Amino acid sequence: ERNGTIGNIYSMGLALQALEATRKFYAPREWDCAQAFSVVYAHDYQQPMAMAQVLPALVGRSYLDAAGLDCSATKDRSPLNPVLGRQGLLVARIHVYYSISNTLQGKHFNYSTSVKVPRGSTLLKVMEVAAEENPQTFSFTTEQTSWGPYVTSIHGLAGSTDDRTYWQFLSAGNALEEGVGTYIPQNEEHIQAVFSTY
Repeated sequence: ERNGTIGNIYSMGLALQALEATRKFYAPREWDCAQAFSVVYAHDYQQPMAMAQVLPALVGRSYLDAAGLDCSATKDRSPLNPVLGRQGLLVARIHVYYSISNTLQGKHFNYSTSVKVPRGSTLLKVMEVAAEENPQTFSFTTEQTSWGPYVTSIHGLAGSTDDRTYWQFLSAGNALEEGVGTYIPQNEEHIQAVFSTY
């Protein structure tokens, strides 16, 4: 229904494993295996956790097969280059528009800036450059998770599980499906960080 995407790009690995493992026991409807795999092949996974979940499906295994895996049988296979990452960054610089806004708590704010970063930079790099150029406005904190850096606060305002708040990142009004450590903005793209509730 979503051009082969099951959930989002990060749930694809486990979903493909589950669908393949239960194919002969549970099939409420047909699913297009080739279409789902084309979504995975087209994505450039960067986070170790995402790779760990998608690789078993790409080699036709699931985590259930790990105990009996014969590694010598796969020594002649070529590496899966689409999953292994980018080959390098281009040196050209791009402009990225970055804004932060809060209309939920305390003193409301809405700030925007434009930063130059090397083409291929992550959103985290965009945020770092904005914070270097204007720390009073664009400072932020992160915590490291198994899925990469998670933004905990921007402009001194932190998300909280108690009041169900967090920083949501949008491009053209749509939530980003990747984290700040892997999402790569394009030239002239406008990224918004919006203090939100869930």
